[in-house]
Amino acid sequence: MAIVFVPSLMRDLTGGASRVEVSATNLRELLDALDAAYPGMKARLVDEESGRIKPEIVAAVNGETEHMGLLEPINEKTEVHFIPAIGGG
Repeated sequence: MAIVFVPSLMRDLTGGASRVEVSATNLRELLDALDAAYPGMKARLVDEESGRIKPEIVAAVNGETEHMGLLEPINEKTEVHFIPAIGGG
């Protein structure tokens, strides 16, 4: 199963777990599996109108930012990080 590292601001949804495991073949399936196991997770990560990951969130798959959007391949050895974007000026 893929390992998902949960940002601290989302750990209220996972009962405090900093990482969880889900089975998926792409990022879309991973988000659906996360939401099935931890309701509300998808709403925090995906823009409802566009169906894409919110612009203030970056998905890193195996240490690299995703390039195929929600079709980014996932397998049982994949590590996924959802990183809140940091802004400043």
